[in-house]
Amino acid sequence: MRTLPDYLRTGMKLVIVGCNPGDRSARVGHYYAGRGNEFWPLLYDSGVLPELLENRDDKRMIEFGIGLTDLVKRSTRGEEELQREEFAEGRIVLSQKLEQCAPQVIAFNGMGTFENFSQRACKLGLQKDRLYGAQVFVLPSTSAKNAIGRSQKLRYFRQLAKLLSKLPT
Repeated sequence: MRTLPDYLRTGMKLVIVGCNPGDRSARVGHYYAGRGNEFWPLLYDSGVLPELLENRDDKRMIEFGIGLTDLVKRSTRGEEELQREEFAEGRIVLSQKLEQCAPQVIAFNGMGTFENFSQRACKLGLQKDRLYGAQVFVLPSTSAKNAIGRSQKLRYFRQLAKLLSKLPT
C-alpha cells in the first residue's frame, strides 16, 4: 500500500492531521501534492511558516516544530472512498500517536477530518475541548475540492498562526 510517512516527534508545537493521502500525494511521496491544493501557500501566506515550502519539502516541517500525519493512511481519490472501519482503526492509531508526541496544538485539515476522528460535529477554528493536553484547531480543507474561497481559508490559517505565536517557546 502506497502511503506517506509520519513526520512526528515528541514535544512539537503543532501537528497537522489530514484525512488521508490523496492518490497523487502517495504516488509522489509527499504531503499535499494534489493539483490545486492550497496547503503550502496558505501556511506561508498566513505566517504559520516563515518560508514558502513545496510538497517535496514536507519533511522539513519538523525544522519548524510542525508535524504531519493522517487519520487514515490509505491513499484514495477522495475521502468518500474510505470505509467506516478504516476511520475506526485510524482513530485508535492517531490517538496513540498524538498522545505519544504531545504537541501543544493539533490542527485538523478539514472539518470532515475532525468529525471522523471525534465522531461529533464541529465548527471551523479553535475548539473548546483539548485533546491529550493540546489545543485543537479545525482548518477548512485545503483540497481543491473544497468550495470555500481562498480568502476564507486564509482567515482561518491566520487565526492558527496567531494561536501559535502565543505559545511558550
